[in-house]
Amino acid sequence: MEHPGTLVLIMALAVLAPLLGYATGRWLPVPVVIFEIVLGILAGPDVLGWAHHDQVIDTLSDLGLSMLIFLAGYEIRFAEVRGDTLRRAGGAWVLSFAAGLGVALLLSGADLAKSLVIGTALTSTALGAVLPILRDSGRLEGRFGSVVMAFGSVGEFGPIIAMALLFSGRSPGAASAVLAVFAVVTAGAVFWAMRPRPPWFARLIAVTLHSSGQFAVRFVMLLLAGMLGLAHVFGLDTLLGAFAAGMLTRLVLQGAVPERSDEILERIEAIGFGFLVPFFYIVTGIDFDLAALLDGGRPLLLLPVFLLLFLLLFLLVRGVPAYLLAPRDLTGRASRSALGLFASTCLPLVVAITAIGLDEKVIGAGEAAALVAAAMVSVLVFPLLAFRLLRREEGDGGRPVPGRTAETGEAW
Repeated sequence: MEHPGTLVLIMALAVLAPLLGYATGRWLPVPVVIFEIVLGILAGPDVLGWAHHDQVIDTLSDLGLSMLIFLAGYEIRFAEVRGDTLRRAGGAWVLSFAAGLGVALLLSGADLAKSLVIGTALTSTALGAVLPILRDSGRLEGRFGSVVMAFGSVGEFGPIIAMALLFSGRSPGAASAVLAVFAVVTAGAVFWAMRPRPPWFARLIAVTLHSSGQFAVRFVMLLLAGMLGLAHVFGLDTLLGAFAAGMLTRLVLQGAVPERSDEILERIEAIGFGFLVPFFYIVTGIDFDLAALLDGGRPLLLLPVFLLLFLLLFLLVRGVPAYLLAPRDLTGRASRSALGLFASTCLPLVVAITAIGLDEKVIGAGEAAALVAAAMVSVLVFPLLAFRLLRREEGDGGRPVPGRTAETGEAW
């Protein structure tokens, strides 16, 4: 390790972030992820210059991103994401992608490569940031929570598929063929996951869950590593493998040990949200090109434009289709608007997509930084506005909102 001090610094910032979130939560609920990115920016080369890259830091950051998308895949509840609601969610995302690509073509001067990056980023939903907020408010288990689950799931799965198709370096036909083969292999894995597990499997999980064996955790990590390796073999983005691994893990655990699946997930989340995911976000902040955003010339002009314009575009491109195609039983204008706001909340995939765009030299550092900054604002503002609309619909003297003090959640 070339820079052991950076590793210690990142872990110290990871501890500081929830402390700041708790301290500010009394006045303004700020998701912890915002503090993680901001602290990374402060420690990065454009401010204090304390943090430095090496192979270990980069590897841990990549693992953090994979774990983040893995947990997103795990959140999809197949029993709830289906039927007319799923069709409407899929139609809304297709409409969002068409609108995002059209808007991006106008912004980029018909630069197709840049438009694909920007347009795809505009269509994503941070399901992992939204679900804890809905869960803590008591709305996740109701009809509204099911609708948000469907629209948010498609808002994560759609961009990942688009990335696999559009950013693979292959022709559209070849990329589609490779993706189809990967889908067939994954479908086989899903079929295997849904088959009943032998009795010894559940017994071994129960025996080792509170011992050093931790068979269940090791098995889940094997699934993740296997799907990451499979995606690599097919030449697809590893995020697709991580997302598929999350879906497979839910199927296996719910089928084999449903009574212990929540406890196993808690241990996986401890690895993810306790170590790897904050590592990824802090390194994202360290890599955040603040100089490109604030220097004179075009990036400086892009700062007010993209921070406001992209925030509005997140709403127009992602939120308006969700509002228009919301299920018919969401009759209230406030609930449909809240759905649009939750669907427009984004960040993790925006970070991933812009990172790919930077690596491929498709977008500039200033544009990527402005997109990420706007996505950070969406995580901070949109859920608060959505809950205000829902409370207004319930009436000023309506029933209290369960878990209101926890509405901030542990947003990604």
